[in-house]
Amino acid sequence: MFGRLKEMLIKEFIQIFRDPRTRFIIFLPPIIQLLVFGYAVTTDVKNAATAIYDQDNSVASRELTSRFIRSRYFKVKENIREEGQIRHLIDHSRVKAVLQINKGFENDLRSGRTAQVQMIVDATDSNTAGILLDYGQRIAQEYSQEILLDRVARSAGPVRAIGGLDLQSRAWFNENLESRNFYVPGVIAILLMLVTLMLTSMAIVREKEMGTMEQIMVTPISSMEFILGKTLPFALIGFFDMVLVVLIAWGWFDVPIRGSLGWLFLGTGLYLMSTLGMGLLISTISRTQQQALMTTFFYFQPMVLLSGFMFPIENMPEPVQWLTYLDPLRYFLVIIRGIFLKGIGPEILWPQMLALLVMGVSVFLLAIHRFKKYL
Repeated sequence: MFGRLKEMLIKEFIQIFRDPRTRFIIFLPPIIQLLVFGYAVTTDVKNAATAIYDQDNSVASRELTSRFIRSRYFKVKENIREEGQIRHLIDHSRVKAVLQINKGFENDLRSGRTAQVQMIVDATDSNTAGILLDYGQRIAQEYSQEILLDRVARSAGPVRAIGGLDLQSRAWFNENLESRNFYVPGVIAILLMLVTLMLTSMAIVREKEMGTMEQIMVTPISSMEFILGKTLPFALIGFFDMVLVVLIAWGWFDVPIRGSLGWLFLGTGLYLMSTLGMGLLISTISRTQQQALMTTFFYFQPMVLLSGFMFPIENMPEPVQWLTYLDPLRYFLVIIRGIFLKGIGPEILWPQMLALLVMGVSVFLLAIHRFKKYL
């Protein structure tokens, strides 16, 4: 058995590295996509294009405007002179937010009245709009509190200290609250799924199209040996790509790796069982490489959407939440983020690892059952 399997592995590696398209898929796309997604996939909002409509043009209004600028969340692109420009700028996506300060702003503050300030945001992207509104509200509240304390101090003289509430916040595992630390490990998991699915989904159907399946059929190789021979080379390539993108995530994007690399390799191996097994299953039911490629993307897109990478699973409808339990990416995201950011191991991640093991074994057995040696 081992002799036949060894010859099968040698054949597969020769066939893989002889094809320039396969070499391209193995090496370049994971690096390019990780670099692109590492910068693009983020929910941080900084230097949002902002317009200022200051109708008061007073010391107080300029102080409020400077606080928005100094926060680094807003970057002034336009100074509006008339109200009609607001709709024009937002309709043409030239600004994300408009800070409108009405006339009489400083007089209202001096008179002890509540001064009205309006912040208009482009809510086409609801996530960005919500973050900008939260930032603007916090800046305005801090300014309002300083004015109130200054007014009390000047009118009543020294104020006797009284008890208060001081909230000390601490963020665990992602101290700087950088979304990149959360998303980059997820991008690694998605790239592994995409590369291994694409390679294995065309493994068997390529033999059919090239006419070499007949040569394999007349050999004494069994279905299990054939499947293993088709799988192990891509598993090794998957591990190679994993090491490559993890080094880029750690060295280029400064994503911390707090857990054990050994457990990361184990979790990756269980995850690759599922992705490679599904790729082989797709290859056994496809007649052409084009059909295998289309089926791969038909499977890949729902898996990404249901994994919790883009949208929290808790926010999905309950029937859809049950479907996510069939998604191997869901479990590996928990594993890789737990190892990267929290430094946890199998004592906490064993349910996810067990689920990947059961899923991988089941898919492999189904692929072996589906494969038949026939002319």
